[in-house]
Amino acid sequence: MADKGRHIPEVISLPHAVQYQDGGIVSRTILKKETGNITLFAFDAGQELSEHTTPHEALLYVFEGQAQVVIDSKSHKVEAGYIVRLPANVPHAVKALQRFKMMLVMLQE
Repeated sequence: MADKGRHIPEVISLPHAVQYQDGGIVSRTILKKETGNITLFAFDAGQELSEHTTPHEALLYVFEGQAQVVIDSKSHKVEAGYIVRLPANVPHAVKALQRFKMMLVMLQE
């Protein structure tokens, strides 16, 4: 599969596709289309995305570690295997309770 001239593998090992960085958050976009995108993230322990909103629906899939996801002021502890629906225009935040990796699927209308 090709995306704007760059080769994207058809088979991806999620745990190996994005690596941790001490004290940081690393992201890797694996698919970007007009209808949405898929991005992988690796958070070092304690790193966070502060509360924000987006105009798009999103699904967050945790595939390694643990995190706290806050949606509309309600906190959820999630770990590998959990999927979280992030509604459009609803405030949400993500904080790594330990090193964790996630896949974010943004869906545009």
